[in-house]
Amino acid sequence: MTMSQAVTRSPSAMARRDLGARQAIVAACVAMAAVTGLDLMDGRLGLLFSLGFILIAVTAPLAVDVRSLFPTGVLPPALLIGSLLLVCMFASSAIQVDGLAKDAGLVARFIAAVIDHGLTLVIGHGLALGIIALRILTDPDR
Repeated sequence: MTMSQAVTRSPSAMARRDLGARQAIVAACVAMAAVTGLDLMDGRLGLLFSLGFILIAVTAPLAVDVRSLFPTGVLPPALLIGSLLLVCMFASSAIQVDGLAKDAGLVARFIAAVIDHGLTLVIGHGLALGIIALRILTDPDR
């Protein structure tokens, strides 16, 4: 392959490299698990978890084919809620919210964590939906 062939690839040739919806969801879940694990190294969820979630929520719609955008639009809330639920189940002391009792149960910690990360969800999901809209509007096959 010459350099001119590599540069002049058609959009349809490049689209063949897009992930399927399942592949993107699996990759997002693996990435979220890695980010959560790294952030739990200090014993609590913090800024790394929030930034990682936002980047994952934005990257998933960019990685899939335009016909597979719906699952990535539904992904951010499920990804955040699933991640927080797993953290509450296996590392409940990492959920540290002001006003939360130290002996709070699983459900109380989970609700507090979801409320505490609400802005993260709004930003990540809003950006993901914006990217989905842009991808649909700029699709050449539209």
